[in-house]
Amino acid sequence: MADLLKGATGDWEMVIGLEIHAQVSCEAKLFSGAPTTFGAESNTQVSLVDAAMPGMLPVLNQAAVRAAVLTGLAIKSQINKHSIFARKNYFYPDLPFGYQISQYEEPIVGEGEIEIDLPDGTTRQIGVERLHLEQDAGKSLHDQHPTKTFIDLNRAGVPLMEIVSKPDMRSADEASAYVEKMRSILRYIESCDGNMQEGSLRVDANVSVRHPGDELGTRCEIKNLNSIRFLKLAIEYEARRQIEIIEDGGSIKQETRLFDTGRGETRTMRSKEDAHDYRYFPDPDLLPVTLEDSFIDDMKSTLPELPDERKTRFVDDYGLSPYDAGVLVAERETAEYFETVATGRDAKQASNWVTGDLFGRLNKESLSISESPVSATALSGLLDLISDDTISGRIAKDVFEEMFTSGKDAAAIVEEKGLRQITDTGALEAIVDSVIARGTVQVEQYKSGNEKIIGWFVGQVMKESQGKANPKAVNELLKAKLAT
Repeated sequence: MADLLKGATGDWEMVIGLEIHAQVSCEAKLFSGAPTTFGAESNTQVSLVDAAMPGMLPVLNQAAVRAAVLTGLAIKSQINKHSIFARKNYFYPDLPFGYQISQYEEPIVGEGEIEIDLPDGTTRQIGVERLHLEQDAGKSLHDQHPTKTFIDLNRAGVPLMEIVSKPDMRSADEASAYVEKMRSILRYIESCDGNMQEGSLRVDANVSVRHPGDELGTRCEIKNLNSIRFLKLAIEYEARRQIEIIEDGGSIKQETRLFDTGRGETRTMRSKEDAHDYRYFPDPDLLPVTLEDSFIDDMKSTLPELPDERKTRFVDDYGLSPYDAGVLVAERETAEYFETVATGRDAKQASNWVTGDLFGRLNKESLSISESPVSATALSGLLDLISDDTISGRIAKDVFEEMFTSGKDAAAIVEEKGLRQITDTGALEAIVDSVIARGTVQVEQYKSGNEKIIGWFVGQVMKESQGKANPKAVNELLKAKLAT
């Protein structure tokens, strides 16, 4: 779904590649035993290794290796049995070593691809260049003192997976779909919690522009994007900025930029370094990582059902549309919630209630599905009351609202408030007769061929019965009586 941008010299095409920095979900850092808990007081989660004290040697965290391999398998990538950690040399105040331990020439995961779902219902394959392990840097704090910068080393050494895409994306929508799909996969396999607000998942976007069919243009990198919304805004702004410069006779400088969320624009951070500027060389303190086939096979056996596989099954087994299935499988918790509700019930009805009523209330309260006051079992009970005609679909809406606010069971609410449907033919017939007697004008309209007017009669019956009348029975009674 390439979005061509209009310029003074014709159409322009965006070329986008993404680097996703995903924090590994494990309790210790990549090369030390220091904890990684979010929100801890500054400099309380720092080992001597993280602080680069003399004589301290790194020890590789096996949990991070397992997470990287599992992620590689999930994105259908080549697992490299031999990989090497390297030193990426650069100076920054929050980098105690004066270098970052990363992987360069021989990463743990090679090429792969994932399928993304686009807003127009189509799909695209996006290539993955590599996945490598690396340690995070610390954090500079500029707002603690008017003239000083403070350093927090809590994040120094936190294990990251850097997942580098190929420059296959051609629109901001494709880029956001790629991040959403990758985040979904990471959360399914629990290798990263995907929390962008806490910095567990950050995105760098490499953006260039060209006339369709031309050679690749000069790219600029936009660092540390921490939301899907900002990712899209940053890409769209940067592409327009580059087009204006080129059409004005200028040229694009390869550089690293930041996105100013207040102004909605990118700004220069620093010139973009090339790989040779970092003087990579193998880390002499770390042995190469060698993986056995048995280890890789063991990781493969632990893979859960992934989003694409589950989506296909939801379409095949439950008869859902690809769109509805895609919405339900985006989060593992949502998919599992839906399956509990749908099992033994009308799957389409279950889907409508989960994606409509439940999602609507959760969004209103800013709650995740795991925090829902209405459990999957409780919602199942509500749908059972609809299917056995205990309550109508309209009454069910009111019952659901009460369930959400009170936490009570659907059946208990129905009994407490006397919400059972009136299915007794005699009682319904009396109400129907009363409505027909009052609606002489409407009766004449119906008999003159205006069959849509029956909706008026149904509405009156429902009103008089306080919504408790069985709609199907009401319709049948009305049609029979109005036909005489």
